[in-house]
Amino acid sequence: MRQIALRQALREAMEEEMRRDPSVFLMGEEVAQYNGAYKVSQGMLDEFGPERVIDTPIAELGFTAIAVGAAMNNTRPIVEFMTWNFAELALDQIVNHAAKMLSMSGGQFNCPIVFRGPNGSAGQLAAQHSQAFENWYANVPGLKVISTVNPYDAKGLMKSAIRDNDPVVFMESETCYGDMGEVPEEEYFIPIGKADVKRAGTDVTIVSYNKMMKVVMNAAEELAKEGISAEVIDLRTIRPLDWEAIVSSVKKTNRLVVVEEQWPYASIGSEIAYRVQKEAFDYLDAPVRRVASADTNMHYAPNLVAAYLPDVAKTIAAVKEVLYVKK
Repeated sequence: MRQIALRQALREAMEEEMRRDPSVFLMGEEVAQYNGAYKVSQGMLDEFGPERVIDTPIAELGFTAIAVGAAMNNTRPIVEFMTWNFAELALDQIVNHAAKMLSMSGGQFNCPIVFRGPNGSAGQLAAQHSQAFENWYANVPGLKVISTVNPYDAKGLMKSAIRDNDPVVFMESETCYGDMGEVPEEEYFIPIGKADVKRAGTDVTIVSYNKMMKVVMNAAEELAKEGISAEVIDLRTIRPLDWEAIVSSVKKTNRLVVVEEQWPYASIGSEIAYRVQKEAFDYLDAPVRRVASADTNMHYAPNLVAAYLPDVAKTIAAVKEVLYVKK
């Protein structure tokens, strides 16, 4: 199977859907003339023209409002944010309009729209450009939230997101657009709301998503050298969340560690810990352990960036804690 980069997988998904359905279009900052801030939309202007690949001003609230209105009028916009850090300015349109339109109109108006772009830390970018927002959007009824950087998963989920009749928040990673992965030539879809077991194991379940999956998979490799078998689950979709996959794994391994690039307070890990103790309490042989970003703002200095983010060592320590293994 061919190997392609994440940016190409996302581009192929958008191109295939735009060729199939003339109501699909892309809009956002630098998506057209500049080929995208991270070159995800490279070449799309040449194929589809300026009416379907549209450069916008640096005005997230304004162009998001235009896209929501377009989605209510029988089109399927894809809105690219240069970073989800900037998309805070569009929260009113995403949360109060796109997410609520179906219920507030009594089912008269769907809002089939995809909001996509990079999320989380990209290194030394300091406090205002390093935030992970999955839990913010997952807290909103009416939104579906996808968070993945695996090229195969990203393409299949993006195609499903574009065809979905509800608003979808699609979170990527600035540091992973060049990551390579196997993606078939033929068309395929991945259903929204299904997690994937990336590595089978028997001793502990590790749940993660987005680029923290790279941390978790490396930690699982290191743990295997010590005879510890970790089952690794990639959530892929944050809302709706695949509770069956998580609970089934915990019933097998009896231990759970959640690794996420969120602040720890009111995070996705918090919700998972609650649900697992509710549905699988009798199977747990240790309290659920979370590994999250530090409960503070990201700073610029490299040593503080390292201290802030989850890593392999922190993940291994958490696994050993739930296994009652002396460090």
